[in-house]
Amino acid sequence: MVKPKPTKKETRQEIANQIDAFLKSKGEIQHADMGESGLVDGKYNTSHIGFGEPRQERTPLTHVVAEMQKRKAGPKANTHIQKRRKKVIVYDDFGDPIRWHWEEE
Repeated sequence: MVKPKPTKKETRQEIANQIDAFLKSKGEIQHADMGESGLVDGKYNTSHIGFGEPRQERTPLTHVVAEMQKRKAGPKANTHIQKRRKKVIVYDDFGDPIRWHWEEE
């Protein structure tokens, strides 16, 4: 049997109860300014930021790309024409439908 998943209301209530229990047991909540928790020694942690080095000059390879595009095969011509069957209704002399008939195109 599957245990029911707690609702958002129950989760919020559980978190509020944990906070109240922490404060009642003489716990203190320290105030941190916005963005301060992401700082290391008062500075941003630049080890994970990828813009620390100057931009490198890149070698233009347009002639290589043009050569590769030229080698690519063009769209294949569809030489095989598929014959499809067509459902046609057969009428009697008075214009009433009699039956269906399949015709090759």
